[in-house]
Amino acid sequence: MVGRAGDGRRVLVTGATGYIGGRLAPRLIEAGHRVRCLTRSATRLRDVPWAARAEIVEADVSDHASTRRALRGIEVAYYLVHSLGSPGFEDLDRRAAQTFADAARQEGVRRIVYLGGPAPERTAEASAHLRSRDEVARILTNSGVPTVTLRAAVIIGSGSASFEMLRHLTERLPVMVTPRWVGNRIQPIAVRDVLHYLVGWASVPGDVNRSFDIGGPDVLTYREMMSRYARVAGLNRRVVVPVPPLSPWLSSLWVGLVTPVPGAIATPLVESLIHEAVCHEHDISRYVTDPTGGLKPFDEAVRLALLRIRDAEVETHWSTASWTRAPAEPLPTDPDWSGGSLYVDEHAERVKAPPSALWEVVSGVGGDNGWYSSDLAWTARGLLDQAFGGIGLRRGRRDPAVLRAGETVDFWRVEEIEPGRLLRLRAEMRLPGRAWLEMRVGDDPRGSRYTQRSVFAPRGLAGHVYWRAVAPLHSMVFGEMARNIARAAERA
Repeated sequence: MVGRAGDGRRVLVTGATGYIGGRLAPRLIEAGHRVRCLTRSATRLRDVPWAARAEIVEADVSDHASTRRALRGIEVAYYLVHSLGSPGFEDLDRRAAQTFADAARQEGVRRIVYLGGPAPERTAEASAHLRSRDEVARILTNSGVPTVTLRAAVIIGSGSASFEMLRHLTERLPVMVTPRWVGNRIQPIAVRDVLHYLVGWASVPGDVNRSFDIGGPDVLTYREMMSRYARVAGLNRRVVVPVPPLSPWLSSLWVGLVTPVPGAIATPLVESLIHEAVCHEHDISRYVTDPTGGLKPFDEAVRLALLRIRDAEVETHWSTASWTRAPAEPLPTDPDWSGGSLYVDEHAERVKAPPSALWEVVSGVGGDNGWYSSDLAWTARGLLDQAFGGIGLRRGRRDPAVLRAGETVDFWRVEEIEPGRLLRLRAEMRLPGRAWLEMRVGDDPRGSRYTQRSVFAPRGLAGHVYWRAVAPLHSMVFGEMARNIARAAERA
């Protein structure tokens, strides 16, 4: 395994492509531990800055054999995976946790560390999200492997789903009609403090088998969190009007409309907010000392998160490992893959600019940079996708200039990237089939050459009808996109 020499532990991080796991792994490496990351696709971690300093293994926590292989020789295992947003996520998480627990016991793992949610006071009335997190904690605690569960409520940090909900609700709605849960008390915690505790548990001696509440120094209602966010962000005072009849389901639809977080994820998060989430103890400090200077107050955590967003230094984003109903098969090369039909729309442009200038434009598509063609057409497609329960264009990008394999770009996901040459995106919008957008940069005696290829593999009759219906508009929009990308590179 790769890592520093010394007394560091042999550590496994699951969920390393996710929001917390992607930040935890490099910090464990810096702390001197030998880190192995479990992922279903090693490609997803290929481009992260710390990949060469960790061991990457492909496995699935729902598969017992591959999970045992990943856990072999491991002392401390971090369990940071969940299926939130997927249909039947409670059952999926239950089976995955049991598989992981059994494999960890059989491989002699000394400690499991799990990041869960607040303990519901009345399990029967708890949201599905909190019920599932609590059930996973119990499965791991009863595994026979000493397990530490850190129970956190709202995590404040650039790129977290909870923070994106808070940020967009406050920034986009100066006057808000809200449900009663905005008056519930919450004890938020800065993401850097969560990471501090997680890293600390890799080195704590002894067998500890219990849960710990973790939270920042402030106890606030969600209404107060929005008001204080507005103040830190320099916004005008927000007016919040609570309305009793708004159910959690209606609230989640409203959140899904206003924020980048899709309904499938917003629903369980909102349902969790109907419960108060306040720490009942701070016993963790007996084992892991609090961060130097103390836990970050809410206002300071918000300020740091906004600074990261402003400076385009968001390490990880909730969407990188987020829910998607789109299959993950790679781009097909054989028309037989889709029953004999594979629709292709291709455009090529000669560009009077060096390949480096063209690549800079190509690698910056999407998000705030847009798609270099009809904004109206792209907006309409995003809204149509949202109307049918899809993710729309709301996810944006983690970074306006840098892309990594596995990251999201609006309703696409980066399937492959060869810096300077190729960017291939896989569609995750609602479609009767599977779609890809491939952008290539090549050499040309006059500068460079841009080739853009859209591929659609239809599913059933609906897929064929869909393609024939949209093909004329599709060709026009994507043709304009190719021309405008070429001209943008020339202007640069």
